[in-house]
Amino acid sequence: MPDGIVIIPTYNEKENIEKIIKNVFSLQRDFHVLVVDDNSPDQTSRIVRSLQSVYENRLFLIEREGKSGLGTAYIKGFEWVLERDYKYIFQMDADFSHNPNDLIRLYNACKRGGAQVAIGSRYKTGVNVVNWPMSRVLLSWLASKYVRFITAMPVEDTTAGFVCYDREVLERIHLDKIKFVGYAFQIEMKFKAYLAKFNIVEVPVVFTDRTRGTSKMSGSIIWEAVFGVIKMKINSLFNKMTI
Repeated sequence: MPDGIVIIPTYNEKENIEKIIKNVFSLQRDFHVLVVDDNSPDQTSRIVRSLQSVYENRLFLIEREGKSGLGTAYIKGFEWVLERDYKYIFQMDADFSHNPNDLIRLYNACKRGGAQVAIGSRYKTGVNVVNWPMSRVLLSWLASKYVRFITAMPVEDTTAGFVCYDREVLERIHLDKIKFVGYAFQIEMKFKAYLAKFNIVEVPVVFTDRTRGTSKMSGSIIWEAVFGVIKMKINSLFNKMTI
């Protein structure tokens, strides 16, 4: 059994899911894949189930009853993984904004480089984003700068969703105490790893916006991040934040 597993949360990703799964399994390094689907109306889960006979004991599926947020999908996946013997646990989107080839670079940063959290970073070496309008690039870049300023984390891409965790990190963090359910979940996980003094490393990657399917970003997700980060920092200062 390989020591790495890739968690891919999905909601209406029928255009991408088969291709992304096949890409991961075509890599020179062996990974398992766990898809966490939020009852996609487009039957994404049906496509995954059809592939399980091809990738027997390598491709796994959790089907949830409804759309409950990115953060809770990952936590469900983390809990499933921690019941098994995987050492390295990856987060990756289904829409090819994260290049599957970079999984090996994140893996090596942990396995060989000693990182306990390896972040696929859009902003470590400038701005490496393709196919986004300038307004969205600026919003994302400023959001990461804002989070870094508030939290004092030495991380350039604080909102990145392409991450490899050493198992020890997820065992240490109290997953049931995670507050955020949207994209701010990514910030909270990094912040808790930072407070716990885990070794966080950024690996430069190129982020390419989806070409198929629709984005799940919304105004409520953005506001959760803006105001939630301030509350999160205040709680950490008064020792009210559980790692």
